[in-house]
Amino acid sequence: MSPGSTAGADRPTAAELQRHADYFADGFITRHLLDAIPTVLLILNRQRQIVYANRPLIELTGVSDASALSGRRPGEALHCIHSRKSGGCGSAEPCQTCGVLGATLASFEGSPAERECRITRHREGQVEALDLRIWATPLEYAAESFTIFSIADISHEKRRQALERLFFHDILNLAGGIRGFAELLLDPSGVEDTAPLLGHVRQAAERIIDEIQAQRTLMAAENQDLQPRPEVVAAAPLLEQVCTIYRFHEVCRDRELRLDTQEEGGILSSDATLLGRVLGNMVKNALEATPRGRAVTVGSRRVEDEIEFWVHNPGTIAEPVRLQIFQRSFSTRGAGRGLGTYSMRLLCEDYLGGRIGFTSTADQGTRFFVRFPRQWQGR
Repeated sequence: MSPGSTAGADRPTAAELQRHADYFADGFITRHLLDAIPTVLLILNRQRQIVYANRPLIELTGVSDASALSGRRPGEALHCIHSRKSGGCGSAEPCQTCGVLGATLASFEGSPAERECRITRHREGQVEALDLRIWATPLEYAAESFTIFSIADISHEKRRQALERLFFHDILNLAGGIRGFAELLLDPSGVEDTAPLLGHVRQAAERIIDEIQAQRTLMAAENQDLQPRPEVVAAAPLLEQVCTIYRFHEVCRDRELRLDTQEEGGILSSDATLLGRVLGNMVKNALEATPRGRAVTVGSRRVEDEIEFWVHNPGTIAEPVRLQIFQRSFSTRGAGRGLGTYSMRLLCEDYLGGRIGFTSTADQGTRFFVRFPRQWQGR
């Protein structure tokens, strides 16, 4: 059964919805017991609408009481960014890979299901990533089908795992490189000129410092502790600086990094350090996705009252990847590697007042862009 066919099912009338809610409204002791459970628990009708919710879901969604959730679908209750599209929760293209929808459909087919799900939501003007573990269990009551749906927020667990894996992976690689250079310097008999080795050691040490600073920035951003410092930033010199850094980066080996100077974005007010991290991630991701012998091109331009920075590579992003590309922890390069695009969105939209997007086609390649107002509108 395809997600689209069931996900777009018509919603019942108000009277039918009220009847479903009434099934689970009674029972003083039962409700207090379920409210005391720390895990989110809800009951969905056949149209995937909430007909019962316990206290933890009310707290997670920020509504005043359970009646405010009645009739909503899970993504709508959680403020998933895709639930705002026509048809609501379950109708957008990215919903095809959603664990919430997959678990629900499996339950209505008669099988208990457990899934993990990543949801990106807008709440109080901020982009927030939720990593959830979901259990869906079929329930037949009054000759009607329901699903008992429980949710555990594992965001902190996933964030910690992702940060640790990424950090230790990159730091160990760099430290291993420094050790190799040090071994050559300890036995220089086979090395005619040690100056290049010393240069490599310094470069690797600088990259270790940069990785530590990047991780510290990301953790501060997720903990709401990051304070941007806006200043006047010239787009072209900043892009040139980013290109200079990555031309000597290992991901640029056997690849060309071009700076398009036909158009220039001009001047904007932004936090140069955070903006540089966003652009650096865009360039690094593009280089990693580009075959050896090919080129990545970067540039900036004015778009009405905004300045756009863009990065183009000749590759194409597969459809399943496009649907999840900005989710935390999602990556095509292995477990724990999916923080680059997520941090780009987090810093761009939550802290710098911009917006991020991309296009990817077989004939045009892939183009990521970020746009910012010329005047500071960030946090």
